[in-house]
Amino acid sequence: MLIDIIAGARPNFMKIAPIIRALEARAAAGGRLRYRLVHTGQHYDARLSGDFFSQLGIPQPDVNLEVGSGTQAEQTAAIMLGYERLLLAAPSRLCLVVGDVTSTMACAIAAQKLGVPVAHVEGGIRSGDWSMPEEINRMVTDAITNWFFTTSEFANANLRRAGVGEERIFFVGNTMIDSLLTNLERLRPPAFWEVLGLRPGGYFVVTLHRPANVDSADSLAQMLGAIGEGTRGLPVIFPVHPRTAKTLRALADLPTSLQLVEPQAYLEFNYLVRHAKAVITDSGGITEETTVLGVPCMTLRASTERPETVSIGTNALIGTDPAKLAPALERLFAGDWPRGGIPALWDGRAGARIVAGLEDVLAVEA
Repeated sequence: MLIDIIAGARPNFMKIAPIIRALEARAAAGGRLRYRLVHTGQHYDARLSGDFFSQLGIPQPDVNLEVGSGTQAEQTAAIMLGYERLLLAAPSRLCLVVGDVTSTMACAIAAQKLGVPVAHVEGGIRSGDWSMPEEINRMVTDAITNWFFTTSEFANANLRRAGVGEERIFFVGNTMIDSLLTNLERLRPPAFWEVLGLRPGGYFVVTLHRPANVDSADSLAQMLGAIGEGTRGLPVIFPVHPRTAKTLRALADLPTSLQLVEPQAYLEFNYLVRHAKAVITDSGGITEETTVLGVPCMTLRASTERPETVSIGTNALIGTDPAKLAPALERLFAGDWPRGGIPALWDGRAGARIVAGLEDVLAVEA
């Protein structure tokens, strides 16, 4: 039975790799599922995409829709058109989408319109912030999902409140953590590690790309100033997102400790995170990795779709006011940061649980 696995952006690659490994292991043992990897081309950087595929052991896509850049509406339309053509020419039994990018929502809609059921990995997560495009993607996708593969009890509770029956919820854990644990001993320092004189615990990692933090030059300058001042002269490694790069060009003075670098491939970036004194970010996925690695994390947002990283893990919500960062950094330097724990089922076996769930639901459908 053929299932489509949809990937559209770099975070998706980390989430699908364990599922692909589990499907291939089951196929070798006589399993009945086979997969077609569909890359929508929503994000495509030849170097970074190639690095992610090779580093994570993901095969080359069976199909690349090559939608390219554009507004969210343009990308949504292009992905739906491309995926619809594929399904009309060669239908699958199920569409498996992951995460919350535009490709997740667009392929789910196209599949359901053609009567192909949808399974959503990371279903049920919610930030409550409708200003985030990802939140809209999550809500639309979950409204038309048949089966949910969830990362936490918070996500399960969100789905129950929305009226989803228990028989449609599979609490499996977190495939992002599968990828992290699988590759933990393969992590490697980036090329600039020795050049910058970096040492474990002696630097910070910063990632910023949310509009509220990076679209205004004044706001970004104030936040970077607060980071530079609060980190007490330690190097601050800043892999620059393309959206952020546009605004950075308008800034004249940056903190001298700030080290701007290109976006890093998976093994190099997570090496930086693993050995950092702390991470300052507005990303969601990174907070999951810092939780498992036991690295303090400060999230420059007022809400998170991953509350378990705060209530259980090492993450703290700081907000978007630069003035709120200094007290958090003072707590860190004082050694007053929670050690945190690891949420249930974040144990490296989520991919296998997902494949077992797919076999169950497709056996029933058959």
